[in-house]
Amino acid sequence: MTDRQTQDEIRTALEVVDPSTFDAAAEAERRIEFLAAYLRGSGTSGYVLGISGGVDSSAGGRMAQLACERVRAAGGEATFVAVRLPYHVQQDEADAQRALEFVAADEVWTVDIGPGVDAHWDQLVAAGLDPADDRDHYHLGNVKARHRMVTQYAIAGTRGMLVIGTDQAAEAVVGFYTKFGDGAADVTPLFGLPKRRVRQIARHLGAPESLVEKVPTADLESDRPLIPDEVALGVRYEAVDDYLEGRDVSEQDEATIVGWYRRTGHKRALPVTPDGSLRDR
Repeated sequence: MTDRQTQDEIRTALEVVDPSTFDAAAEAERRIEFLAAYLRGSGTSGYVLGISGGVDSSAGGRMAQLACERVRAAGGEATFVAVRLPYHVQQDEADAQRALEFVAADEVWTVDIGPGVDAHWDQLVAAGLDPADDRDHYHLGNVKARHRMVTQYAIAGTRGMLVIGTDQAAEAVVGFYTKFGDGAADVTPLFGLPKRRVRQIARHLGAPESLVEKVPTADLESDRPLIPDEVALGVRYEAVDDYLEGRDVSEQDEATIVGWYRRTGHKRALPVTPDGSLRDR
């Protein structure tokens, strides 16, 4: 039987939306208005977001574009920059291009992070990093994710913009993102949404079904290109979403989800301080 106390604590911490009252149209509108209002209040000139070809960046990107259009319609200044950030050649580039077409961003930039990542990694190896480490591709994948965020912040900084993150509840609970990589952002409009709810919003916004139902993959490890998230995590998003929405899941799935949640607490917390070092992380 699912441990309800732990489940409720996690759901509250991640601000998971109430599935009994969820309405895709209303939720999309609430989050678009959040983005528009935050832009007005911050005095910045727009948003930047990396578009991967997955449903999260597709939904987040489309909402960002609509928010910027809303600000402009009211006489404000707002531009949305969608950024393609391939590591050399992305194997699912066709999906990324479909996502860009759907998002219809004001500006589209393409920055190949491959040369920068490779040069950085070569310097690390020259300094003493052991390239024979059995987790070599995993760590290189994190370097890729952080280079992508460096690129987005460089664009945002020079343009007086904010960076959008696409973290949602299903990834947050298992910590399936790179700390200071795709986990770094100024605003996270998908926060609190299980994966199935992101899909519903994307579908409401008009995303192609091929993007809505695309198998999620971080595509960071060169030795395992396009490995599905669910394979890497050892649990299906269907089970993660059920857990987040207060339903019973199998003992094995619960143990996997809670285990990931506890091990990745540092990703969801501010840096540890001397006075706060004993707080639950």
